[in-house]
Amino acid sequence: MADRRAPTPQQLVARERELVERLRASCRAYSPIVFATSLSVEDMVLTEVICRERLPIGLFTLDTGRLPAETLALIERVERHYDIRITRYAPRPEAVADYVREYGIDGFYDSIAARRACCRVRKLEPLGRALAGQAAWITGLRAAQSVTRVGLAPRAWDAEHGLEKLSPLIDWSEGEVWAFIRAHQVPYNPLHDQGYPSIGCAPCTRAITVGEDIRAGRWWWEQPETRECGLHRRAEHDAPSP
Repeated sequence: MADRRAPTPQQLVARERELVERLRASCRAYSPIVFATSLSVEDMVLTEVICRERLPIGLFTLDTGRLPAETLALIERVERHYDIRITRYAPRPEAVADYVREYGIDGFYDSIAARRACCRVRKLEPLGRALAGQAAWITGLRAAQSVTRVGLAPRAWDAEHGLEKLSPLIDWSEGEVWAFIRAHQVPYNPLHDQGYPSIGCAPCTRAITVGEDIRAGRWWWEQPETRECGLHRRAEHDAPSP
């Protein structure tokens, strides 16, 4: 069950101070460093701190070609709000065409293999391009988000891409995330107010009902233990925080 309890103002201030220091320490330890934002509510917390503190962290997103209109609109809203540019990485058109030819435009519903193939084309290959030449990348992962993320470390070696992977919100609760968003009036995806706690590609995301796990709306036709796109593999080697 997700922890939706709001922290006290004093607790939130302490958590925010800790987050700022985690990000500053990451910048001291690694250069160049980038933040992979999916525009999730967790990622909006990190965007707020990175931009407010003027940290030397590049921002990018994976524009899969199947994102909800609300997510695309939020990208532009965030760029205006913070006066920044978020670099977009899209799948290669020829790879998308090959996928559609083999599986069909929505073939990911038919099998786990077909869904993972789609994620490889639309997410994993663009991610590889985005991380090329970087020393570290930052994610908005939280350990409490799903059964596939329990036990994740705040820092891990991403062997596949050859760089450090940092998750400074790993021990934050859902309540702390939303308290931060409201306290700082941070822009967020309006789909969150329509029952979408976790938002990915439009065909693979649905609203959830009261009592469901917050990741239940992602790839809902699969079992919980397979509901990852491959961006966050568990084969990484844990390491202590910098």
